[in-house]
Amino acid sequence: MSHNPLFYTSLYRWYDVHHRVLPWRETDDPYKIWLSEVILQQTRVSQGMDYYHRFVDAFPTVADLAAADEDEVLRLWQGLGYYSRARNLNKAAKLVAERYQPSMADQPAFPATFDELRALPGVGDYTAGAIASFAYDLPYPALDGNVYRVLARLSDCEIPFDTSAGKRHFHQLAQELLDREHPRLFNSAIMEFGALHCLPAAPDCEACPLQVFCSAYSAGTVSLLPVRKPRPKLRDRWFAYTICITPTRATLIRQRTDKDIWHHLYEFPLTELPTEAEWQSFSPSSGSEAVSFTHILSHQRLHARFFIVPVNSLPTLPDSLAVTWEDLDRYALSRLTLKALEAIHQSIN
Repeated sequence: MSHNPLFYTSLYRWYDVHHRVLPWRETDDPYKIWLSEVILQQTRVSQGMDYYHRFVDAFPTVADLAAADEDEVLRLWQGLGYYSRARNLNKAAKLVAERYQPSMADQPAFPATFDELRALPGVGDYTAGAIASFAYDLPYPALDGNVYRVLARLSDCEIPFDTSAGKRHFHQLAQELLDREHPRLFNSAIMEFGALHCLPAAPDCEACPLQVFCSAYSAGTVSLLPVRKPRPKLRDRWFAYTICITPTRATLIRQRTDKDIWHHLYEFPLTELPTEAEWQSFSPSSGSEAVSFTHILSHQRLHARFFIVPVNSLPTLPDSLAVTWEDLDRYALSRLTLKALEAIHQSIN
């Protein structure tokens, strides 16, 4: 790949004209940059924007986030998925408040070196590099999916970027290409270039300002890159939820405590069936209504039925919590449960 000064000039001119104005780009506050980077993992900017503002409004400083309990953080994160990110946010904030609180100061300092950032729960090489460069203008690359795609095409590289060997290879490429005099600008520009111009499908190569530096364009392989390792086969699971509802609109929920999906989130009482046939034949009550969904996670395909069971009084179920229907929004629920609530709203009302 090129270290030609024209490469950087072309990239920066493109960025100056086309970049989006995003709130985390308008600050060098490492706390807010950290929030944005965690929220935007596995999340589009259009979806993550509301969550970013929600967290900044609720927790203006890292000390505020450290003082929050996990349920409060999960409630704000509700619907965004990959809930371990939210739990790690809370753990990391508590660690920062404990470890970086100088005496007689109102606010803890935020870690200011790559190694300190990398040591925070939930912070990997990419996030540490992003915070180091965006908040402190330190010379570390930041590799998200968009950057992997740009690098793969610039170098015409067929190594799968989501393998250990691929990550090492692309990290080395990013290190070599990094503009060490302007790391914040470079990382912002190449990430934005991948997000807006060097798109996964049908990129506009003919109007690309980096065309002359792109080995994949010369080789005619742009549409084949980047290469991803084969995805694992999805595991099917069969869920049957029972929604008991009384005339006073009381219902039961429980918190997931097993080391499984949606750890610490709340849901209606669940029966997991071992086979599709048993799931199809399952019904908690002969008079119950049901709505069905298929919900895809990264490695699982969930087949779920939500049975609505009118009752005069709530049954006694282990580890369950009685709440009113109106109070459900006070609890952190999975996206699947939120989808069910939207679908059955008319039935309950």
